[in-house]
Amino acid sequence: MKEAVVYARIGDYGQEVHAIEFPWKGELEKERVGITGMILEKDAKERTHADLSGIRENVVQNVTCDGKKARVEVMPFLYERDFRLLIDGKEYDVKKGKVKTETLDDFEFCETENGVSYRYYSPKDATGPRPLILFLHGMGGTGTDNSLHMTECFGATAIAELYPWCYVMAPQLHPDPNAKFPDIRKVQFKGVNTGGWDLTYLAKICDIIRAKIKEGNIDPKRVYVTGLSMGGAGTIKCINVAPDLFAACVPICPSMGEDTYNMLRTMTHTKVWAVCSYVDHGIFRHKYITDAIMELKDVGNKDARLTIYGPDELADYGIGDTVVTQAERIAWNHWCWVPVYKGDKGIMYWMMNQYKD
Repeated sequence: MKEAVVYARIGDYGQEVHAIEFPWKGELEKERVGITGMILEKDAKERTHADLSGIRENVVQNVTCDGKKARVEVMPFLYERDFRLLIDGKEYDVKKGKVKTETLDDFEFCETENGVSYRYYSPKDATGPRPLILFLHGMGGTGTDNSLHMTECFGATAIAELYPWCYVMAPQLHPDPNAKFPDIRKVQFKGVNTGGWDLTYLAKICDIIRAKIKEGNIDPKRVYVTGLSMGGAGTIKCINVAPDLFAACVPICPSMGEDTYNMLRTMTHTKVWAVCSYVDHGIFRHKYITDAIMELKDVGNKDARLTIYGPDELADYGIGDTVVTQAERIAWNHWCWVPVYKGDKGIMYWMMNQYKD
């Protein structure tokens, strides 16, 4: 159904369908409409959401029709799923049509001659220099479409919604066919590098930011970097690449290897607030983050902060619900960026109130 339009938003776990519009002559009752294929059963987050919300039976919330066009409003589910619209039992592939996504559509599609792909949000009616926030995605956003890093998780769009008066830059890391990402859960810490965000690629990104500062729209004292998972490690690396550029940083559940650990523990003059969960994928991740931040405090960095989310705090945001297995809970705890990018604990507020010396 090429004429269909899917309306979406970026929810806690990625791009979510909220409504579908399509040409339709005559009447259309809610009882005739359904959705299939919107749940991935092996995914703990989706399965739990479906069980608690009743989405399995009640995904269609409302249907309106004016005789020419119908609108089906649904309980949110991930756009990436292989879903179909059902009308009187007949399947329609509405994903062949357009998709409009709130906030994401406000990001400009940018590609540079030196190989950097990124999305760029500009505040409306901006007058004078504004802050810029650099967001670095996790491993799941790696690609070449300049899109997946925006739709696969709650990140760049959440920041733009939290701070619509700021510029937001969200580059996409291109996959390296020769790269091998270490499984931090199965290897010893010593000698392990995190892979992911390449220092040379990060340097190119920083050069783009410097060029934008020269244009006069960016406040040079208020440039920030934050990222999650692999992007949390990328945040640490970014400070290593350009310590003079950023006023503050917030690495969230950063992938920890010997490289990022040593970079983090030597950020003696950096305003940094690190975030992780009490147990997150690898059970030692928070140990090395804690060690590095405590070492920074020991040497006198008064701007080094740490937040470790406990199970009750995560549950307040629907993360790691008790109906899942222990292994699923440990994996799900990784998503502690959801509360951070919703403004929890004032972490982002703190970052935005730092100025480069």
